[in-house]
Amino acid sequence: MWKKSSLKFQTTVFLLLGFFMIVCPSQAAQKKILTFEDVMRFKEIRNPVISVNGLWIAYATQPDRGDGEAVVHGLKNGAKFVVERGNRPQFTADAEWVAMIVRPKAVEMEKASRDKPKQAVAILETATGKVTQVEKVQSFELSDDSRWIAYLHHKEEEKPPKKEDTASAEKKSTEEKKRETKKTTGSLLILRRLETGKEKKISHVLAYSFDRSSRYLAFTVSSPEGNDDGLFCQDLTQDSLIQIPIAQQEGMKFSGLTWTEKGSLLAFLASSDEDTDGYFSLWIWDGKSKVKTQAARSETAPAGWMIPEKNQVSWSEDGKRLFFGFKPLEIHQATQEPEKKEEKQDPEESDFFDTQKILEKRELDVWHWNDPLIKTNDKIQWSRTKDRIYTAVYHVDSKRFVQLADRNLPEVDPSENPDFVLGRSNIPYRKEITWYGSLEDLYLVNVKDGKRQKVTTRLEDQASLSPGGSFVVYFYDKHWYLFDSKTEKTLNLTDKLDVPFSDEEHDYPEMAPSYRTAGWGKDDTFVLIYDKYDIWQFMTATGEAKNITGSKGRQNETTFRVLKLDREKQYFEIGERLLLSSYHNKKKNHGFNSLELGKGPVIPLLEENKKFQFRAKAKKADVLIYTRESFEEFPDLWVSDLEFSAPKKISLVNPQISEFAWGIPEIVEWHSLDGLPLQGVLIKPADYEKGSRCPVIVYFYHFFSQRMFEFNQMRVNHRPNFPFYTSNGYAVFLPDVWFDIGRPGYSATKCLVPGVQKLIDMGVADPKGIGLHGHSWSGYQTAFVITQTNIFSAAVAGAPVSNMTSAYSGIRWESGLARQMQYEKQQSRIGGSLWEYPERYIENSPVFFADRIQTPLLIQFGDEDGAVPWYQGIELYLAMRRLQKDCVFLQYRGEPHHLRKYPNKLDYSIKMKQYFDHYLKGMPAPDWIRKGVPYMGK
Repeated sequence: MWKKSSLKFQTTVFLLLGFFMIVCPSQAAQKKILTFEDVMRFKEIRNPVISVNGLWIAYATQPDRGDGEAVVHGLKNGAKFVVERGNRPQFTADAEWVAMIVRPKAVEMEKASRDKPKQAVAILETATGKVTQVEKVQSFELSDDSRWIAYLHHKEEEKPPKKEDTASAEKKSTEEKKRETKKTTGSLLILRRLETGKEKKISHVLAYSFDRSSRYLAFTVSSPEGNDDGLFCQDLTQDSLIQIPIAQQEGMKFSGLTWTEKGSLLAFLASSDEDTDGYFSLWIWDGKSKVKTQAARSETAPAGWMIPEKNQVSWSEDGKRLFFGFKPLEIHQATQEPEKKEEKQDPEESDFFDTQKILEKRELDVWHWNDPLIKTNDKIQWSRTKDRIYTAVYHVDSKRFVQLADRNLPEVDPSENPDFVLGRSNIPYRKEITWYGSLEDLYLVNVKDGKRQKVTTRLEDQASLSPGGSFVVYFYDKHWYLFDSKTEKTLNLTDKLDVPFSDEEHDYPEMAPSYRTAGWGKDDTFVLIYDKYDIWQFMTATGEAKNITGSKGRQNETTFRVLKLDREKQYFEIGERLLLSSYHNKKKNHGFNSLELGKGPVIPLLEENKKFQFRAKAKKADVLIYTRESFEEFPDLWVSDLEFSAPKKISLVNPQISEFAWGIPEIVEWHSLDGLPLQGVLIKPADYEKGSRCPVIVYFYHFFSQRMFEFNQMRVNHRPNFPFYTSNGYAVFLPDVWFDIGRPGYSATKCLVPGVQKLIDMGVADPKGIGLHGHSWSGYQTAFVITQTNIFSAAVAGAPVSNMTSAYSGIRWESGLARQMQYEKQQSRIGGSLWEYPERYIENSPVFFADRIQTPLLIQFGDEDGAVPWYQGIELYLAMRRLQKDCVFLQYRGEPHHLRKYPNKLDYSIKMKQYFDHYLKGMPAPDWIRKGVPYMGK
């Protein structure tokens, strides 16, 4: 009786449960939980482009692991074409064709340890969707008239040369042997007519370039035998495709093929076979007259200078000035490969005790206290210095060149200005850079004669030259200054205004930077400059200032910025309609607005609780593309007119997002321990029920509340993936942290602890299940904070500094720079040297307070970290080991500051999750946490 009733009862319960699961399914039942495999498959949009006529868009997608694709959309006809593994798509000007690189299959790339598979090129016809794919292509270029594509194949693997008999080898001259060992030969270039598919093959091509009028294709040939070497032009106006020789000689080398924006002037560098030491000349070929002119020669360069093969050749837009570079002769000679001399063995070994011979093989670097650069940085700089060129300009009309840069003024930026360019020099401050940071003197350089006007010294921020060359604007010590090139007088533009123009949130011991400029007005009549919120117009004739956004930004705590729809336009005009982005600093949402320059107020066009990012505008149509995103919404592409009258979503890259439990973000506000108002983003678990408590991962760096409406990148890397954790039952907290100079460690503590307490008081956080995670700068903060509080149940610190006293005089191996400036002026925020403030270095170093740590700590480092010396992790690990504290140190072999190898990224992500699962959720600890992993000889 009892069994029968029990069975009936059980049946009834099961039926009711089934009914409720069907009628009232829970969110957890509806949605899947994210796994790492799921994260790997999410895609990102890359290289979005819009056609000139605004009728087509194309973009590439790429998952975190695996193969992506290129997508081509017709905005009016609704067509959609997909090319597997397509990347970096480009439209022809008429949008009838799209060309793109096709990547090799990811699995094949991973399998191949050597001889990696080569990429291909795909050509898609937008009228039909037909795709032509050509294998083993290293590059391609489309002509501006939409008729042609040129693509260069990878060079075929060369067969080993046949062995020569001794007599033949001995007959070869030294020069012949030199050419054989140094010569780089070209590969097959295909010139294809897009409409007909007709092709022309050109062998042994090294470089190629269409002119802007699409009349010519210039290309250089370097053949194994040398008979066909030269520079040629293919005349594209003739059906017979006539080939025009520009310069032809066996062994001749060329570089820097550069056409003018208008007309058909071709600039190039050439070195004849006789110029075996790498001395080049600058030439100009006129496509109209078919005549070439030598513009500059190494032999006629200023004393101590020459023209190298590796150069930067560029035309001014009007074709009247040609920029190129000289190289110091001593640097060039030092970088030439010395001729290998045949060493004769001395049977008596008479030089075995020859001190000079022995010393020739010594390996030594001498570090002098007065060196301009420390040796580690000097070595890094040498890799750039050996190929650095110093800008010069050739004036086409007067047929003369002017050297603009030299060893005392190494940086000169070519510009469209016919009179002046800006020059920068850090030479007087190279030693000081070691502990101070970037400094330079600013010069105005006359393009016609090279004369220099010093504008200012010790510049740390932005400077901008007006399009007409009349003015330079620069930022120094909280103010913007206007330098008049004619009068050489300087005017402070901002000293009488009651709003700051330096970064109001800058909490570093260095000079606060500017918010930069938006651009110049036509005829140099005004300049637009940003403060934190608004846009200001300063008249160059009088210095008169006007807030063109009408203080609307500061009043509403909204930041306005100009979006440049035409990147080629050099100036703004009164009455021009500007498109502005907006960002609300408290609500964290974004929008688009319009403003008629000099006439109207800011007019809102589109604003939502989303983040918007402008991507591109069609060159000849009022059509633009942008992305819209939130924590729950992937930043797909949208298309709109300039009024945002009917925005339309045009991509759906990750439709699977709707299948997964994701998370619920909200803004949380609290005060630091010393009363500073703070904000952060709390992302609750996808299945969170009000009143329930859950484990929380606190992830931070500096300011993170702006991420309220940002979609988290779906990648497996050194960071906790927010949706992955919220899908797996965690809350994620992204707090803001403000820093005090001299107390960076305590600053993190005073901001984080009350923020975490707020989550506990809200009834969201499980007080026994709160974890802390940081990497690099926040890795340091993580290590320090757990010496001050026991509120966290576990902590993960990636690449943390643990001892500021030893790290202060360490090296950032990636750049070779000393770390001193980081503490005195930059991120570490000590505010002075180790000898000025020894107590600050000790008080902010976790290793000196490791005895107070009661929080289990996981440390991660790559042992080739170029930013933070990985021995900083060893110091903290050894301190905790000596003190018998719970600590695990993950050393990833051969890895830099951020893990690059996918197996290591995945391993760290898994271990991070296991660590938090154990200490925050009470799940069983894997062996690597309980007893470590013994060394087994790998």
